[in-house]
Amino acid sequence: MKEYYDVIIVGTGAAGLYCALNLPERKRILLITKQEADQSDSFLAQGGICMLRGEDDYQNYFEDTMRAGHYENNARAVDLMIRSSNSIIRDLVERKVDFIRDETGNLMFTREAAHSQPRILFHEDITGKQITQTLLNEVKTKENIEIREYMTMVDLIEKDNVCGGIIIMDTENNVYPVYAEHVVLACGGLGGLYQNSTNFPHISGDALGIALKHQIQLEHIDYIQIHPTTLYSQKPGRRFLVSESVRGEGALLLDKNGQRFTDELQPRDKVSQAIFAQMEKEGSDCVWEDMRPLGKDVILSHFPNIYQQCLEEGYDPCKEPVPVVPAQHYFMGGIKVDLGSRTSMKGLYACGETSCNGVHGKNRLASNSLLESLVFARRAADDIMFGEEPEFDASGRLDCSRYEDRDAILGEYHKAVRSEIERMKKSHE
Repeated sequence: MKEYYDVIIVGTGAAGLYCALNLPERKRILLITKQEADQSDSFLAQGGICMLRGEDDYQNYFEDTMRAGHYENNARAVDLMIRSSNSIIRDLVERKVDFIRDETGNLMFTREAAHSQPRILFHEDITGKQITQTLLNEVKTKENIEIREYMTMVDLIEKDNVCGGIIIMDTENNVYPVYAEHVVLACGGLGGLYQNSTNFPHISGDALGIALKHQIQLEHIDYIQIHPTTLYSQKPGRRFLVSESVRGEGALLLDKNGQRFTDELQPRDKVSQAIFAQMEKEGSDCVWEDMRPLGKDVILSHFPNIYQQCLEEGYDPCKEPVPVVPAQHYFMGGIKVDLGSRTSMKGLYACGETSCNGVHGKNRLASNSLLESLVFARRAADDIMFGEEPEFDASGRLDCSRYEDRDAILGEYHKAVRSEIERMKKSHE
């Protein structure tokens, strides 16, 4: 690892990888990640990625996104995302992302909750892995991009609100100051702060704590999405997601007596509320999701990964309902950015779940996350290439002696984030 790069990107999920691939090969780029490069939440995304299906679909897609977000969305950001979707999909196909096609070779679309029509491309039930692994494989072929695993950002290098790099620590508490003209934060959400979450435990909102320390603007930090259906288990650890696509294809939610109790195709927050209410009503730890209406062929072809996971928990979804429970899933807030993914600190960008550009409002529409990440990662790359160059004053000595214990530093950041979330919640009461 060198001391100077043109661009540092924190995170190896879809946003970070795509940003790197959209920068010219003359740029020396460093990508860091806390764990292995394929351990980002982008790899866990099951359902798919949205795409505008012609001009006749625009108003419906826009309205679906706004309605799901309780009309707190940034309408300009929503428009930009939707209008950019076709070029993003074309680019992914050119990069050999393998979306499912029909027998004639045309792309197939599925539907998820709160969508007015099918507009979601998919690869079985591992769409996020298919997209992100394809991007990661390509990044690994680029001589100008260096990936360093098991490296954690513990601070920004900044002066006079201009970012000049980051402080990195490894698992043995060794400290590495690394400088760059541009820094991109693409390090995911904050699921690691929650006991029940579909996220990787190490993705825990570090960037938010660092942003608070440096008075970088945040937005909607208390807008945290609970996914209605994760596979109920008494085992500790990350909760396994049962994709929204399952309900979009016709699965039903049942109470302990086998009776439907809600409309399965409502937005996520509404379905989660209905499940919590039903669990409280009957004093149960879960409700039941019945996939049998889909038919065995659809379950095995469209949802093979979900099917296998259910079997490992002792349930055969082709023959019986499976127990499901809501869990923390997604973060709609984050570091406030403009439409160029620029933060309030010069030279510093944020994209993906780390950022808040206002696309999702108060509640994210299913399968908009991968699209939003890619659209605004490319916007960050565009601004790095064509925007105004920041002028960082590198004079003065950098004191690294205060960075002694990585876990202690991160613990303070996590404490600060939790406190800010609670403060924002109270301000909305």
